[in-house]
Amino acid sequence: MAIISKSRRVGPLSLPNLLTYGRVLAVPVVVMCMFWPEEFWMRWTALGIFALAAITDFLDGYLARIWAQQSSLGRMLDPIADKLLVAACLMMLVADRTIHGWSIWAAIVILSREILVSGLREFLAELRVSVPVSTIAKWKTTVQLVSVGFLIAGQAGETVLPGNVTIGIVLLWIAALLTLYTGYDYFKAGIRHVVELDD
Repeated sequence: MAIISKSRRVGPLSLPNLLTYGRVLAVPVVVMCMFWPEEFWMRWTALGIFALAAITDFLDGYLARIWAQQSSLGRMLDPIADKLLVAACLMMLVADRTIHGWSIWAAIVILSREILVSGLREFLAELRVSVPVSTIAKWKTTVQLVSVGFLIAGQAGETVLPGNVTIGIVLLWIAALLTLYTGYDYFKAGIRHVVELDD
């Protein structure tokens, strides 16, 4: 009960929440930098901002737990910020053809899963059912962020690490496979509660 009372006193300007706000604000900045794929310095800038945003994804949750600053606002905004960042970057990478051909399906799988899970979580929240994040889901997020980082660097990254884009595409497919697996887990949990309601 002590933890609950503490989290209720957490204001909207706590450090974990500020980090989440920063991740949301980073989205349009990263997208703007990616509008000029031929300008390598813009790609490096986009990668730097994306990397900082990805680090805050770990930090905000970690700090909220150790400082007992978890809040309803933070729990709502954190997954939204993650999905906005990844979805916006994937769309820009498809637009500039860094992701093309069959690899577009990997991006579609990732985006579709995020929409499915968001709807499912909203439905389960109404039932007051919590679906904990699995270890594989955390790995999925990590691989996803790393793959997008490689792809944001794109051709600029090729000057430093030949095969950079290929590495990013391979990791994107691995993330897509993990996405299918974790999405199935969430869907299975959701269907079970739907069936229980009908019974």
